[in-house]
Amino acid sequence: MRRVIAQARKELTQIRRDRLALVLALVLPMVLLVLFGEALSLEVKNLPVVFQDLDRTPLSRGYVDAFRASLTFELVPLEVRDSPIEALDAGRARAAIVIPEGFDGDLRRGRRVEVQVLVDATDANTANLMRGNATAISASFLDALRSQGAARPAVEARTRLWFNPGRDTDKFIGPGVFSVILALFPPLLAALALSREGEQKTILQVYVSSITAHEYLLGKTLAFFAIAVFQWALALTISRFLFGIWFVGDPTPLLVGTVFYLFCSVAFGVMVGVKIPNQAAAIQAVQFGGFLFSFLLSGFLFPLSNIPPAIRWVTAIVPARYYIELARDAFVRGGGWPAVWHAPLMLALLGAVFFMVAWRRMRPMQVDA
Repeated sequence: MRRVIAQARKELTQIRRDRLALVLALVLPMVLLVLFGEALSLEVKNLPVVFQDLDRTPLSRGYVDAFRASLTFELVPLEVRDSPIEALDAGRARAAIVIPEGFDGDLRRGRRVEVQVLVDATDANTANLMRGNATAISASFLDALRSQGAARPAVEARTRLWFNPGRDTDKFIGPGVFSVILALFPPLLAALALSREGEQKTILQVYVSSITAHEYLLGKTLAFFAIAVFQWALALTISRFLFGIWFVGDPTPLLVGTVFYLFCSVAFGVMVGVKIPNQAAAIQAVQFGGFLFSFLLSGFLFPLSNIPPAIRWVTAIVPARYYIELARDAFVRGGGWPAVWHAPLMLALLGAVFFMVAWRRMRPMQVDA
């Protein structure tokens, strides 16, 4: 154990003396966290929308006001002689609303009224959100008319949003960004440290020393695990103010899962550094296997069920998938152990596999003590 601690102290001393490593360990993760927090958003706001009111009645103006009150749309009137399609073609609007003549009279007589809503579907996700918001605004407008004396429908659905009633996207993005950051920098530091020793041939000093493979790897892992814990605490503090997230239930699943997740991330970097004795190649491997997989195949931005079945199996070996589940439960749902008991187990299993692969790669090259 003394040799393990000595190895960890040696690694921490080298990092403290290396300013570039300190920047990579402490500054860049927080910069990326802030950039993600400010740049990523699933909210759609202030989209330019033109409208033509061919009816020009108080009821039609009330319908337009219902759209104007929405944060999603920024309405701009369009003259009758102008074409809404031309506004879409020219890029002056993302959607166009055309209210037909007889809108007021047909509604008051209980007739079917068709309002034309043209949506620019170049961005399919934004188009779906705009269509959904337009449908919700129209339904709300009709409910307001019914409340003024018309008969109410026999069946009326009342929807209540659970866990996140304000639909705050920061509560969805925040835990994901928090998890992805920890999937990139701890393994990157570990991979660079080990690949540098292989590239510069200083690893030969380890081969002829009395330290064993598992002591050498444990010392490296312990050093970078300590750095990862500090990164986690710093990222949690910044996320508290940047995203407004904090524990809403039992925090112990996240805390236990954090230990396994950080060990898993560091063990992955150790495995890459041992397997690839080239710093440039090691960086690419961590970016691809650590960051890219965590960004795309972890449920960070979209549900895992949306991933094609042919590659969905890859998500089972992506550690960030399980930690994002833990983080969102701790910061949003508050389900506790019954909801996420499997996630720490999977993180522990993946971390053990990564460490064992690194150990098997080192073991044949070691001289027994």
